[in-house]
Amino acid sequence: MASGAAPDIQAIEDALNTLEQEATLVAAGLTEDQGTWRERPDSWSVSECLDHLATANEVYVRAMEPPAARALEQGRRRRRPALPGFVGGWFVRSLEPPVKPAFRGKAPQLIRPRQSPPLADALRRFLESQNLPRTFLRNYAGIDLAGVRFPNPFVRGVRFSLATGLHVIVAHQRRHLWQARRVREALAASNSQLRTP
Repeated sequence: MASGAAPDIQAIEDALNTLEQEATLVAAGLTEDQGTWRERPDSWSVSECLDHLATANEVYVRAMEPPAARALEQGRRRRRPALPGFVGGWFVRSLEPPVKPAFRGKAPQLIRPRQSPPLADALRRFLESQNLPRTFLRNYAGIDLAGVRFPNPFVRGVRFSLATGLHVIVAHQRRHLWQARRVREALAASNSQLRTP
């Protein structure tokens, strides 16, 4: 992000950078077998967590792009910080780790991970997909992100502000990187030779 970015925009950019580093760290030192290891048959591996995040980035930013482009064309300039409103803020907080039992559920079919994707490929996909929200930020930081809404790609009839969408992306990444770290910890507990980062 160019110097002089508004603090709220810079905070999202900084979070994306930090989450990239965390993803690299959670995958560091794992073999392909370890990267696709599951604690239980119905749980996800580290590679599946990363693959899920890559797909979610693609789907979410694709839904946000058309309303943002229209707002830019219409000259809907920034009026307030890119922060979620009351309902959007509640939803963002519900995604943050540690994940509470009441907020656990199956991922929508649209963003389910591939089954046991190679760890190196899943990490590469995630890191590359981070360019999507980052580019979105750079292209649309000057519009009214808190005032322009987009259709939620997973829940018909629900619309969030673009600002909420950006915060959802970040919170969702924190949620599943937390999950990936827990998988790695469980793997370490079952294999005393593996050190957790």
